[in-house]
This record gives sequence, structure tokens and C-alpha cells, in this order.
Amino acid sequence: MSTLPSDKPFALELRGIDKRFGAVHANRNIDLQVPPGTIHGIIGENGAGKSTLMNIIYGFYTADAGDILIGGEVQKLANSKEAISHGIGMVHQHFMLVDNFTVLENVILGAENGPLLKHSLHDARTELERLAKDYQLEVPLDALIEDLPVGLQQRVEILKALYRGAKILILDEPTGVLTPQETDHLFHIFDALREQGVTILLITHKLREILAATDNVSIMRQGAMVAHRKTAETNKEELAELMVGRKVRLKVDKNAAKPAQVVLSTQDLTYTDEMGVDRLKKVNMDIKAGEVVGVAGVSGNGQSQLINALAGLLTPTSGSITIGDTRISAEHPSSPDGVRQLSVGHVPEDRLDMGLIKAFSAEESAILGHQNHSDYNGLVMNKPKAITQECVRLMEEWDVRPQDPKLRSSLFSGGNQQKLIIAREVEKNPDVLLIGQPTRGVDIGAIEFIHKRIIELRDQGQGILLVSVELDEIMALSDRIIVMFDGNIVGEVSAEQANEKILGMMMANILPDELSESDAGQTTNGGQS
Repeated sequence: MSTLPSDKPFALELRGIDKRFGAVHANRNIDLQVPPGTIHGIIGENGAGKSTLMNIIYGFYTADAGDILIGGEVQKLANSKEAISHGIGMVHQHFMLVDNFTVLENVILGAENGPLLKHSLHDARTELERLAKDYQLEVPLDALIEDLPVGLQQRVEILKALYRGAKILILDEPTGVLTPQETDHLFHIFDALREQGVTILLITHKLREILAATDNVSIMRQGAMVAHRKTAETNKEELAELMVGRKVRLKVDKNAAKPAQVVLSTQDLTYTDEMGVDRLKKVNMDIKAGEVVGVAGVSGNGQSQLINALAGLLTPTSGSITIGDTRISAEHPSSPDGVRQLSVGHVPEDRLDMGLIKAFSAEESAILGHQNHSDYNGLVMNKPKAITQECVRLMEEWDVRPQDPKLRSSLFSGGNQQKLIIAREVEKNPDVLLIGQPTRGVDIGAIEFIHKRIIELRDQGQGILLVSVELDEIMALSDRIIVMFDGNIVGEVSAEQANEKILGMMMANILPDELSESDAGQTTNGGQS
């Protein structure tokens, strides 16, 4: 762990940074000191002001008040070009790469050293080979971005920043699309960067990663910086309490599942998209009443198509889905409304695009998909009083804030939008509940609440399919875990068997040695428990 000599200035220092967007006070008089050659974590709930603060440091926003000091000198960063010129680089959560360009072409894009591209490419290749060796960032320079796995694409983003001279590197949620093994390698890269004097700001909501990777951590709440800690002197419980302002139970309490009859199954389910790419390849699985079946995998390996096909949003190309006594196939397709009539609830992965309509009021979003139900819809007109009453009930039951049915859906925080959508689907008491990314972008306090309710639903006899990129969430909630790779189910393990190493290897399509011969029968496509 790095230490700071008393006479050495901070790599980055913030003094009294303040920023408002209209009535929203996004950053409140923030002070921060980051020693050079250290990894500094920034954590906080959704809406705590982390992204605003990072965008001020990177020059996307200008602070209303306060100073930014780099190496002890006050600097005015009017835009990201000025931030880069002062040695600040940023790797965004969603990569800024051109898919059909090579690695080399992406790195020099916007940083060419003259009108002759040939010279730029030659000089860049030499420099990138040096950077890759120094920082353990090996990546094929002539490969197309679209042909690289996400872990290597992320290395390209880091190389881009280093090539532009970054000595302070901001990483926003860098592990969201990585396997555990890729995450471990990324942390080794962090160590190499730190040893070479690079200062890293790590923005993440994963407390385990903060404790594993950082030297120091700062905690934000409601736009203010509420605490700073040396990582070695804190723990998950204290950090969670500082983030939320109250004690948070991080462990999911649950008894053993009591699975009953099969309520949904697939038979050689295959889906080919409009480009002719097989997104699902002869998938066989089942869900039983009274269990949570988790789906693990790196994003883009068929999980989204699976949950959307089960919800009636995609029609199978071949194979079938059986819900109760009803069989759905290319010859006998269904629809979201048809699946809903079969007692299936669906919490979509993307709440803003598929879960609600941002311009609608909360009460309108609270009945989406159920608007034709007789409770809300008469022979000629809808029943506004009944709709309002239902929304009020859901808001009270699920602690949706503010409890204002007339408020536009877009004005609620992500966590409160999510709770409203889950409440809408759960309160119809479906036999099967499909949940995609239940806590994506959700505050840690809301995560605790949502997890508790999912287990309560399981114990009431609902069959639940859980799709999540968060392995901690999958392992905490699931009774069985299926792993997807390239549209296939490559394996299945019980909750008792599962750990990050086993799941991570399966996510990379490797059968772990830890699984015995007797278990191997469960780790092939079509294996049933």
C-alpha cells in the first residue's frame, strides 16, 4: 500500500466543490485529498453525487464554486480536453470505442500526431507495446474491437487514457461486465499502475471490491462527502451504514427451498435474431414452484433473449416454452399479454425502456400491462379513482418515495422506479415471476428491501427466474444456478456448490475441476435438477 511523504503534494485535491442543477444540489462543499500512486474508492448510493463529481474532475461540468488542485496547483478545467492535458483520464462504464476499428485505430483516434496516419500508427504501435508491457495490458493491436471480449475492450480504454498521458485515472463501475477472473486480473493491472505512480479513482457500488482493491475510500451521501476511511481500517458494515445513514443487513436470510411442481419449462428453445445470429441455442431448463433459479453469465450471452422469450417479447425460432398446460412455439406463438394471462409476471432488465413510460405519472406506470383489467377499466372509460388507490397502496407497501401517484415517473430515483415496477408485477400474485437485473443502479438500502421480498415470494410458492450480472446477488438469492455462454446453458450448480471461482470458470465455458464426475451430469445443456 502506498504512503505519502509529508512534503509531497496530493495528486488530486478538491476544496469546497459545489454544484447545482436548478433546485437539485448535486455536490455540497466537497473536500477530497488523493495521494499520488494510490487507489482511492468513491462510494455512495444512487444519486449521492458521485458521477457529478467525477464529471467535474474530468471537465464535463464546471463547478459553481471551489477549486481543483492537481499536484498542488489550482487548475481550471473548462472541458475534458483540458483535463486530459493535465493528466486526467477517464474510463466510462459504457466503453467509448468504434466497433469496426482496430485497437490501434481506436487508441489514436483524436490523438493523431500529424496529417499522415501511417506515421501516427507506427509511433502509436511502439508506444502501446511499451505501455502494455509496463502495465500488464497486453491486447492484440490489430484486432477489431467487435472481435474482442469485454475484458480486453476495457484494457483498450485504459490504454487510450495512458497513451494520452493520464497520471490520474478515473474508472466508473469497471467490473460490471467482467467475470470474477477478469475482475481479479483488472485488480492486478491496478497494482501495476499504482507501482508506476498512476493514481486511480475507483467508482463502484461493490463494497467487496472497494475492500479488495483500494488504499483509501471516501463516502458520499446526498451530495456531500460524509466520511473518509483507510480501507484497511474499515469493513462492509461500516461502509454500508455510512452510505445509507442507518444500519444495513447485507446478508440475505433464507431457509432451504421447498420446490414443488414445474411451472415453466423450455424444450430445445432456439432464437435467431434478424441478423441471422443464434442468440439462444436449444436451451432446456425448468422452474419449479417455490424456488429461485438464477441465470449467471457475462452480459450478451443470451440471458436477455431468454427472459424476453419467456415473457412473450420474442417468438421462438424453434423449440418451445411450456407454461402450465400451454405450449408456446413458432407455430403457436404468444405475446406479452398472452403470457401474462398464464400467470407470469415480468420485471424487465431495462426499467426505463421497458418497465415504465417516463412521461407517464406514477399511477399510470403502476398499472402498465394490466390497464385492461376490470379493476381499472370500465366498459367505456378507465377508473381513475381505483388507479390512484392502487398506486397509493403499492407505494405504501413497497416504500416508494415520494408517495405521490401524480408525480411523473421520470422524477423518481432509479431505486424507487424499480420498487414500483416490482410491486406492480408481484402484487398480481403470478405463479411465475421473471426478474431481470432487480437491483441495477439501486441504492443499497433498496437492495436489502428487494432481496427480502424476493425470498418471501419464493416461500409463498412462486417460481422465480432471476437474471443478474451481480454474482453476489445470484449466489445470495438462488437455489439453483444455470450458467449461460454464447446462447447455451453450459452448466447448472446448486446454491451449496456455487462460488465465484466455479461460476466464473463456467461463465468462460470452462468446466471447473471442483465439480465431481457425479456433478458433471448437471453441467451440460439440458441437465435438470
